Amino acid sequence: MQRITLEPGYEISRVIRGGWQLSASHSQAVSDDPVGDMVAFADAGITTFDCADIYTGVEEAIGTFRQHYADLRGREALAKIHVHTKFVPDLAVLPVIDKAYVEKVIDTSLKRLRMERLDVVQFHWWNVGIERWIETAQWLEELRKAGKIRRVGGTNFDTAQLLAMRQAGVPMSSMQVQYSLLDRRPEKTLVAAAQAQDVAIFCYGTVAGGFLGERWLGQPEPQAPLENRSLVKYKLIIDELGGWDLFQQLLRVLDAIARRHGTDIATVASAAMLARPGVSAVIVGARNRSHLAANLRIASLALTAEDHAAIDAVQAGFNDLDGDVYALERDATGRHGSIMKYNLNSEGKTAAPRETAR
Repeated sequence: MQRITLEPGYEISRVIRGGWQLSASHSQAVSDDPVGDMVAFADAGITTFDCADIYTGVEEAIGTFRQHYADLRGREALAKIHVHTKFVPDLAVLPVIDKAYVEKVIDTSLKRLRMERLDVVQFHWWNVGIERWIETAQWLEELRKAGKIRRVGGTNFDTAQLLAMRQAGVPMSSMQVQYSLLDRRPEKTLVAAAQAQDVAIFCYGTVAGGFLGERWLGQPEPQAPLENRSLVKYKLIIDELGGWDLFQQLLRVLDAIARRHGTDIATVASAAMLARPGVSAVIVGARNRSHLAANLRIASLALTAEDHAAIDAVQAGFNDLDGDVYALERDATGRHGSIMKYNLNSEGKTAAPRETAR
């Protein structure tokens, strides 16, 4: 597993195990042994885990895993495990948010994860028209200086918003964005700005909720209702790009590349993103350890110039997605924004995992 140093003494695996697929409302096919799965990933070298305060139950599961891993492998092994969580205040809270609210949520994440300091907190803000987000980011920075957070990052902020927070004195050491062979909006301006500011890019959605896989190769266009909201979300992206037939062209190209390398479409799709300039890591959603071997191959798969050229040729026919990063999704009245769930912190009070709003 390739690793990358983000700062002296802070090294992560370039493939990050995503936690949102552990949400019960996303799918009924949730692992029977989530802690055992996490041990398997960590032992194999995928030692970085992604979660969020709104993935109800997932922070607790990772906290249980951390304690178990320390007992099983020792404190030295635990020190190599890193957890990236998110701070996602409810939409209803945004107009009245204060530092006490921010600190309470961070303290809750610390307790759930059984950590004295959060490794990375990735800040998300539903409506940038409610102009409290810079002030809220500054409160997170104050909590970083107080020792509760190691690194403050963001999720789904665009280029102008990233630069505004940096100019306001918030380091914003990383940005997690939807970035895949289907969604190249970060390439417009965000990637270059992040590189100039030494901001790490973490990609989610690299397999488009599973659409970038053999299951959909040669299949007719799916009709509603789809299996889960993730597929609904990425089917909208496919529609925006030009439709199902064009998407099938990309799948056929990825399948040919996968066959040449003795691997699968999802691995090729994620490896292609890991090779993009400015990308520090890709986040892979995994309900269990069944795809662990394939996830490990992402970092070692070296695509050729011919492979990249074949992918580029199909992408040349795609429609341009409107706006900067997350612009489509920020329109709560549009078809992308209307599928979001905006108040999961107040709604998700039970111990059972819930789905992310991503």
